[in-house]
Amino acid sequence: MALIEAAGLAIEFPLYHHNARSLKQRILASSPLRLRKDEDNRIVVAALRDLSFTIRSGERVALVGPNGAGKTTLLRTVAGIYEPVAGQLSVTGEIGSLIDPAAGMDSLLTGRENVVLRALYRGMTEAAGRALAEEVAGFAGLGDFLDMPIRGYSAGMNVRLAFAMATAMTPEILLMDEWFLAGDAEFMTKAEERLARLVTDAEILLIATHDNAIVRKWCTRAIRLEGGRITADGTVAEILGEAPASDGVD
Repeated sequence: MALIEAAGLAIEFPLYHHNARSLKQRILASSPLRLRKDEDNRIVVAALRDLSFTIRSGERVALVGPNGAGKTTLLRTVAGIYEPVAGQLSVTGEIGSLIDPAAGMDSLLTGRENVVLRALYRGMTEAAGRALAEEVAGFAGLGDFLDMPIRGYSAGMNVRLAFAMATAMTPEILLMDEWFLAGDAEFMTKAEERLARLVTDAEILLIATHDNAIVRKWCTRAIRLEGGRITADGTVAEILGEAPASDGVD
């Protein structure tokens, strides 16, 4: 059964060349970016501070808050991209990530080759990987571009490929950032239909977004982050308030 548990979780990033007397550094020094010195005497940004929460199977959780609050950082930490400097994080269940279109991609390989490699990594046979590539090709609508190196893809093509790859197999834990909203209207209609299936089938959904309409549509719980800390955690209605009559995209 899928489960995410965090206790006192902390993430920090070092700031290099912090002794430079530049305008940028002076602004950083007076900003709310939570600067401090670590045990190696480096200036670090405390991106996440003392986060404790539990997300159980069946929950659909939105990470909300202003830019820079730590929403995407938390998603990347749960995905295993960032390693905590303090606290504990336990994740039980297979993870599917819709965080960064380029994550896990080899830009020198074709789209098809990337799909097959992803399938092999997940324990599928090469034949199953080739079949998956055909399914991804049909959904992404990339045509002949699927057999070209992805370093030549546009941003929109990368999003199509990444979304099709990530959603071709249903994970137990689905991590999602709001980049998936990019794309033309036709593709987003297809993406929303597929996303509805994923949200229903995944045991846990964890999504970072500024879009209150998405939160109210997909989620049962919301965690508000500000300054790298959790400031509120409750039902969507408790965190966002009751939905207005014409609640739309922010």
